[in-house]
Amino acid sequence: MDPNSSAQPQPLTPLQSERLLLRPATAEDAPALAVILAEPEVARWWGDTSIDSVREELATQPAFVIVIDDETAGWLQINEEPDPEYPSVAFDIALTTKRQGSGYGPEALRTAIAHFIDRGHHRFTIDPATGNERAIRSYEGVGFKPVGVMRDYQRLADGSYRDGLLMDLLAGEFS
Repeated sequence: MDPNSSAQPQPLTPLQSERLLLRPATAEDAPALAVILAEPEVARWWGDTSIDSVREELATQPAFVIVIDDETAGWLQINEEPDPEYPSVAFDIALTTKRQGSGYGPEALRTAIAHFIDRGHHRFTIDPATGNERAIRSYEGVGFKPVGVMRDYQRLADGSYRDGLLMDLLAGEFS
């Protein structure tokens, strides 16, 4: 961000789509989110999924809780760049295993992207592990395009690294 700029990210507000609600996450959401992140099919793509780690993330990183049928179903982390020269948003998303494959992840992303376009952002990024083919196909379905591979991007619990795929979407490509 430009050091001479006073631009700050705006607070998150609830967003409703046809089948889900995105509401700003709070510290009280940590236990339910930690349970989701610990599910084997979710945990394999995330780092530390302990409740302490989730609490720390919620304290330092804006996020939405994905609510489906009045149940916490996942989270959508937001890294909003408010500098008017670089208006962009980066996302990370996790969805409980039982809700995967039903279009809820793409719906949550589309809802958030439309909102942030209205806030003046023009570029969106997401960075799944290169081996997470299901997520990559899902993000491509939203309109994200591969930009390049970030080598040794994520450190794993055993000390090894895995690559990440940087993907982006421009507002003009969003439909």
